[in-house]
Formats: sequence, C-alpha cells, structure tokens
Amino acid sequence: MSTARGRIDAGPPAVATPGSPTLFSPGGRTVQVMDVDEHAEELASALGVDKAEVTDDLQNLLSYSVPIDEAKQSIRRKHGSGGGTEATPTTKDVADVTTEDGNVTVTIRVLSVGRRSIRYQGDEQTIREGEFADGTGRISYTAWEDFGFEPGDSITVGNADVREWDGEPELNIGQSSTVAIETTPVEVPYDVGGDTDLVDLRAGDRGRNVEVELLESEEQVIDGRDGETTIRSGVVADESGRLPFTDWEARPELREGSELRVEEVYVREFRGVPQVNLSEYTSVTPLGRSIDVDDEATRLPIAEAVGTGGLFDVEVVGNVLEVRDGSGLIERCPDCGRVLQNGQCRAHGDVDGEDDMRVKAIVDDGTGTVTAMLDRELTESIYGDTMEQAMTAARDAMNKEVVADEIRQRIVGREYRVRGNLSVDDYGANLEATAFERTSDDPAALATGLLTEVQP
Repeated sequence: MSTARGRIDAGPPAVATPGSPTLFSPGGRTVQVMDVDEHAEELASALGVDKAEVTDDLQNLLSYSVPIDEAKQSIRRKHGSGGGTEATPTTKDVADVTTEDGNVTVTIRVLSVGRRSIRYQGDEQTIREGEFADGTGRISYTAWEDFGFEPGDSITVGNADVREWDGEPELNIGQSSTVAIETTPVEVPYDVGGDTDLVDLRAGDRGRNVEVELLESEEQVIDGRDGETTIRSGVVADESGRLPFTDWEARPELREGSELRVEEVYVREFRGVPQVNLSEYTSVTPLGRSIDVDDEATRLPIAEAVGTGGLFDVEVVGNVLEVRDGSGLIERCPDCGRVLQNGQCRAHGDVDGEDDMRVKAIVDDGTGTVTAMLDRELTESIYGDTMEQAMTAARDAMNKEVVADEIRQRIVGREYRVRGNLSVDDYGANLEATAFERTSDDPAALATGLLTEVQP
C-alpha cells in the first residue's frame, strides 16, 4: 500500500483520486534550451505525431542535460518506434533493468541520498543522488527535483528514465516521474544509510558517510570555474585504508589529526584512484572515538592490484626487469610539468626546460607487471648521489645516458618492495612510488626455494 509524503518545492501537486496513492510529480520550470525545432520537425514527421508534443518532450529531456541523440531515441521509444518499447513504463525488478530500457517503474528501498550542486547553462542547480535497491539488486539514481524521500524509505518510482552511466543502468527521476511512499517495507540485503569503509568506496559513489582520521590537510588556491578558489585537500584514513580528499568549502575544522564523521560525500576518480569529495551539503562532526590507522599499506599481488582499476597506497613486491627509456636525467615543461622531447613540450612547444630526475622501472612478481614511477628524491637515493652530481657526471661523459645506465646496473634483476598509488588506463598500469626499497630476502635462499618448487 502507498501513502503520501510531502515534498519540498515540488511545484503544484498531482491530484489524487479516492483510493489511489498520492503521487508527487514536480511542476514545470523555465529553462533555456537549444533550438530544437529542426529535430522536432524530423521526429514528428517520422513518427506521425503532433510536432508541439514532440517539441515539449524534447525540450524537457534537454533541460536535464540528456544528449540530443539519447533524447531523440527516448522520444522514439515513447511513441512506439526505435527500440520496440511501449510509451507506458514497464514495471521491473532492479536486477532486470538494463541500458536498453526506456522508462521503468520500480518499487525499491532508498539506500542513500546525497545532494550536490551542478551548473547548467550558467545557473546553479541542486540534484539528489544515491542508490536504490530491492531484493534483486542495487541501482544508482539521479533525482533532478526534491521528492522528499530519505534513506530507509520504501517507495515506488514511476516513469523513471533509464540511462547508461559508466557502462551500467542508472535511473533519472525528473519532471515526468512520480514517487509514492510504500507502507510495506521493501526488504533488501544491503545496509541502509550510506555508511561505508574507505576500502569499499568507488568512483561514482554518492551520498556516502565515512568516519576518518585526517592524516594530511592543507589549504591551496586553484583556478576554479568562478576564478581563484580556496580548497582544502589531503589524505584521510580509517581502519580499512587511506584515500585522498578534497573539500571544496575549505572547512577549517579539517585539521591534521582530527577524527571526524563526514556525511554526504561523493567520490570521483583522480589520477586513477578514488577521491573523497566534500561539498557545501557535506556535514562534519567530531567522531568521539579513536581510529586505529594502520601505518602499513595493503600488499597485493600485482595482477590483483591492477585488476581493481586503481588503488591509493598499495604495496607490491617484485623483480625489476627493465629500466625504461626516459629514465635518469630529464627536463620538464615549466608550465605543465610534462617531460620534454628534444626541448619541445607537446602542449607548449619550445620552452626552457627545468631539470629533474626520474625512474620508470618495470616490476614483475610472476602474476603481472607494473611500471614503477620514481620521483627525484627516490631516484637520487637509488643513484647514490644528488641530481647536481648526476648532471656533472653526464657533462663529463658528454652523454646524460650514463646516469640511466648506472641506475640500471644498480636495480635490474633485483627484488624491490614498491609502495604508492596505482593508476590503470589503456596504456597500462603505473605505480607512483612513495617508497622503493630492496627486500631483505637472501638471493641464494630465494634461488634455492625456486629450484625446490620446480624440481620433481
């Protein structure tokens, strides 16, 4: 059974008939959209429907930032063309919703609700994001209006548009959608409320709550969309791991060493790893308990680490197979930090480079490989001298490759423990090293162990 719940700034409510659930349908709003007359003419002609109706539908979809091709396909589905679906939404279990669906009706439990401001055509707009679930699965959603539901509510969402987000279906709830509160709870095998350990956060998560200790925290000024913007960034940790964070409000209470409960955060990918983001809607309160932070990084086989798609503060152990070209003495662009090739930056052209050192080492543990990227400090440690001394050696030899060759002789064929931040993309896996240490295992003992494994 469904009952009514009030909602905030929803516009004129829908009219309820006796015995029926009260539905919450947002009222209209004025938005500026692109000139859609040509697209509407084309669709109306092809579908044999009234152009004014098509124009209204198209403008409605575009007002929610739906791409034009996707909006046109949605209208084709509504009028019975281009996908074979009916105009009436299909009632589905969450597990059965696919990116091929047009509009669906689902009865679900609200797992989380997070708010975030976005800018659309110059105007600030608040959206609600999070996860729904039923007994069959979970699904992300974006609500473009405030329907008044909270975590733990059981609701029926009618006429929710399905779009693809990061390869998975996501529900879009807008002006044409309806929401009814269910009096019978929807039972789900998931935690309600958004409380999450750092290790379980993934890029795209929204409406999450974390309890953390701040390990690093500093203010900085960046060039934001409104000019210079002060933010606070650093590293947070809990019992499960560590992650970088950015507070777009630069709250002063985010001090190093403080232990806090942080509610309504969202997660983005930054340099290949999840990053916790605090918005104007995030609440921060003292935690009132101590967090036992492990100083050691999680150690994983390389294949398992790479398979996650990116990790913050992970450790692998393997043998250095190769020191790649571009190691040793290098020059960087003073504007963007890219490595110069023959004095040229691919973004800024001919520039006066800044001297630097690095190592790009291929590390293999038998399950996979990763490129360990070592900065100047770690490279100087391996080389055994400063960058200035390395430059002197290169000048004396009239060949800067002597520095890279020396590094190769020191580390290739030896086993190292590498700790850092892992990113994975189409070009491979890179581990930005924060530590690069020779293992203490005796080489002879390792060789004996390997022979024992392969001998019958």
